Amino acid sequence: MRVLVLANQKGGVGKTTTAINLGTALAAMGERVLIIDLDPQGNASTGLGIGRAEREFSTYDVLTGEQSLAAVLRETGVPRLFIAPSTIDLVGLELEIAARPDRAFCLKKALTSLAEEQRGGPIEERLTYVLVDCPPSLNLLTMNAMAAADSVVVPLQCEFFALEGLSQLLSTVEQVKNTLNPGLTIHGIVLTMFDQRNSLAVQVVADVRGFMGDKVYETVIPRNVRVSEAPSHGKPVLLYDLKCSGSQAYLKLASEVIQRERQQRAA
Repeated sequence: MRVLVLANQKGGVGKTTTAINLGTALAAMGERVLIIDLDPQGNASTGLGIGRAEREFSTYDVLTGEQSLAAVLRETGVPRLFIAPSTIDLVGLELEIAARPDRAFCLKKALTSLAEEQRGGPIEERLTYVLVDCPPSLNLLTMNAMAAADSVVVPLQCEFFALEGLSQLLSTVEQVKNTLNPGLTIHGIVLTMFDQRNSLAVQVVADVRGFMGDKVYETVIPRNVRVSEAPSHGKPVLLYDLKCSGSQAYLKLASEVIQRERQQRAA
């Protein structure tokens, strides 16, 4: 069970959209995927058709230790894709657990318990990927995610201000690696909302590739109206319009993620 965290302290870069659609694409390729919604806004949950009234238990209950992750996860409209939804209660979580010595490891404990439960079940029912959708800040929720993760996937919007935040995020990942999770790596940087007609976007892509090299995925997610429309229907874009450029890009990204995983295992 590989745990990938989607993190970027800048808002509006496509974290939630990437979590939903990458998860859907991985599930379409035969993987069993869990999306953990750690954002108090709960957009990943809404985007997968889980209404706010339906969230009796959430990731808040998991992080406070009141419920196991297995008890909270829900099936979605996508076969082999599950979600642990979030609620607005997560806003106050930081204050509630701030005094606990294990405050940065609440999610790690929950995932360890889930992995142990999975090992006792049939192989075909075991999760192969966990994607964690983080809030747009480097707070205790994001720290919990990074402390529990194998790798970080960084969605990066093809705009100048997004570049400024990248170095800050990279230093945070290095800090977490040194203090909480020695095995943490950058899985890759996924460039989102790319408009090839915009010369600045083309320049940002060139700059990021020049700076980060092969850490940047080959796949670039285009700016696509169908990707923006899909959440209002409670669906990933792959269910809303499979043939659009956004859907095809996320399928290519999923293939690239799987390929990188195979290369890492081989290494």
